[in-house]
Amino acid sequence: MMPAADRFLPTSVKEMEALGWTHVDVVLFSGDAYVDHPSFGAAVIGRTLQSLGLNVAIVPQPNWRDDLRDFRKFGAPRLFFGISPGAMDSMVNHYTAARRRRRDDAYTPGGRAGARPDYPTVVYSEILRRLFPEVPIIAGGIEASMRRLSHYDYWQDRLRPSIIMDAPVDMIIYGMGEKPITELVGRLRAGEKIADITDLPQTVVRARAADIPAPDAFNIVLNSFEQCLADKRLQAANFKHIEQQSNRLNPDTVLWQQHGRRAVRVNPMYPPLTTAEVDASFDLPYTRMPHPRYRSKTIPAYEMIRHSVCLHRGCFGGCSFCTISAHQGKFIASRSKESVMREVKAVTRMPDFKGYISDIGGPSANMYAMHGRDLSRCARCLRPSCLHPSPCPNLDNDHSRLLDIYTSVSSLPEVKKAFVGSGVRYDLAMAPSGSSKTDAVNRRYVAQLVACHVSGRLKVAPEHTEDHVLDLMRKPSFSLFYRFREIFSDINRRHGLNQQLIPYFISSHPGCREADMAQLAATTRSLDMHLEQVQDFTPTPMTLSTEIYYTGYHPYTGKRVYCPTDPAAKEAQRSYFFWYDPQRRPSIIASLRRIGRPDLIDRIFPGGRDSGSRRRR
Repeated sequence: MMPAADRFLPTSVKEMEALGWTHVDVVLFSGDAYVDHPSFGAAVIGRTLQSLGLNVAIVPQPNWRDDLRDFRKFGAPRLFFGISPGAMDSMVNHYTAARRRRRDDAYTPGGRAGARPDYPTVVYSEILRRLFPEVPIIAGGIEASMRRLSHYDYWQDRLRPSIIMDAPVDMIIYGMGEKPITELVGRLRAGEKIADITDLPQTVVRARAADIPAPDAFNIVLNSFEQCLADKRLQAANFKHIEQQSNRLNPDTVLWQQHGRRAVRVNPMYPPLTTAEVDASFDLPYTRMPHPRYRSKTIPAYEMIRHSVCLHRGCFGGCSFCTISAHQGKFIASRSKESVMREVKAVTRMPDFKGYISDIGGPSANMYAMHGRDLSRCARCLRPSCLHPSPCPNLDNDHSRLLDIYTSVSSLPEVKKAFVGSGVRYDLAMAPSGSSKTDAVNRRYVAQLVACHVSGRLKVAPEHTEDHVLDLMRKPSFSLFYRFREIFSDINRRHGLNQQLIPYFISSHPGCREADMAQLAATTRSLDMHLEQVQDFTPTPMTLSTEIYYTGYHPYTGKRVYCPTDPAAKEAQRSYFFWYDPQRRPSIIASLRRIGRPDLIDRIFPGGRDSGSRRRR
C-alpha cells in the first residue's frame, strides 16, 4: 500500500496533484535515487526548501537520453531549478582507479549502473537551459562543490576549468547548502534578480575578467586558468590558497580566477553551523525511507545507513587525499544530544529495526563536540589539519561528550547494541591532552568503544606503514598503529572477545615508491594481516594529493614529489597488498629483485611458504 502522498516530496505530476498543488516553486534534479533521509543531499535541500513554505518537487535520476519528458513534466518552477548530481562525484561513481567502468551504482535501485550521465551537473543544466532559457538554475552537491575552480580531472587526464564555465548554471552553492539556499530564497522572494546576487556566501558565480579587483585582505586573485595550463606549478600554488580559505573559522575572503575574458568569483564560506542550525536540518520531517516508487528494489547506499545516525559535520584530520574539509570545513558542527536521541528513537520505531544501530558516528567517528580551547586562536589558524604533523596543543580532544551519547543510546530498552561503523581516529583518542582527567576519559572511551560498540570488526585507517609516505598523507606514524593494536588486543582478551581490527591502506599515493609498498607488505606480513580494505590512490578534485599527483609539486613547499602515474607502476604497487595470494608470489619475488630488495623475500615469504597463516584479518 502506498504511503500518504504528503509524506514525500512529489516526484510526478500525479503526486503533485494529490497534494492539491497548482504550481511548483522549485524543481530539484538528482543524480541519486530519492531517499528521504538526512544522508542524501537532495532530500536535505528539498526538506529545507519545504520548511520555507515552498512547493518543492524532485526528479530523481531523470532520463537524459529520450525525449526529455522527465525534464519537462513539472514545467517552469516559480523560483528556480536545482541540480544535485549525487552524493558522490559522478566520475568516482562511474570509474575505478584503473579508469574502468564500474558495473554497479550504490545510489540506484537494484545497484544498477547507467542511471546517470558522466558530469550530470553539465548534462542536466544544458538540457534545462535549452528547454527553459529564462529560468534560473542553481547547482550544488559534491560534483559542483569540488570542481568550483580549475581542477585536475583524472578520468580525462587534463586540467579542467571551473565547472561553472562548462555548465550553463547561474550559480553554484558549494559545501553544505542549507544556509546559502535559505538566504537565496529570501533574496529572490524580495525581488532580487539572480544575476544581481553576486555576494551570497558559499556560492560561485561568473563575472567579467575586468571585474577582478586588485588583491587585498579580502580578495585573493588566483593564477588564471590559462596560466595554470601553461605552468603546473601555478596550479599547485593556487591550491594552498583554496585549501586555507576552505578551512577558516570566520571566512571573509573572496577568491577570483580568470578564465579568458570571464572570471569565477568564489564567495567565502559561512562560519560553521551552530548546534541549533545543525539540529534544525536533522530534525526536518524525513521519512528516512526510499520513495515508494522503488517498491521492493534495494538501494545499496541506503541499506548501509538506514539504521545509522550521524552526530556531526566537518573533519579536522586534514588527510591529503580526502575532500571532507573542502566541502564541510575542518571545524566540527555537532548536533545536540537531544536531537541525536530523537533520531535514534525514530530509528527504533522503523518496522524492520531489530535492535541494532549500525553506526553512530560521522565523517570521523570520534570528533563529536570537539573544538579548540581558545577559539580566538582557531580564528587566526590556517592549518589544514589539527592532527598533523602533531595534534594541536589548543585542541580539546575530550571524548566525554561522545561517551555520554554512547551510554544514553545504549540505555534505550529498544537498543540491543549501538555500533560504531565510521572510521575511528585512534591518534585523536590516544593524543596526550595535557590533562590527566581528559586522558583518563579518553582511555575509557577506547575501552568502551572496543568492548561495547564494535560489530566484530573495527575500521581504522593507518593508510600506509612508511613514515615519509604518511607525512605526505598527513597521517600519523605507523608506530601509533602498533600501540593501538596492542590496546585493542588487550581489551579483547580482558572481555573474552575475538574481534578484528580492519585497517585501510592506499597504494600509489604521491611519494610512494614500489620499495615502500614492498616494505608495507613485509610489515603487514609480520603482523599476520591479510589485507582486505585496500585501494589504489584515485585522484579526485580539490585534494592536496591530487594537486601533487597532477603537478608533481607540493603546494606548500614548492618541492618536487615523485608520483607513480604509469598504470603498470600503479599495478606493481597494488600487487604487494596481496602477498598471500600464491598466484602473485612469482611476480612479487621478481619485482623485489628488480627494485633491489631481495632482502624482503624471506620476510614476506618465510620458509618458502606461499603465504602466512590462513587466518584473515
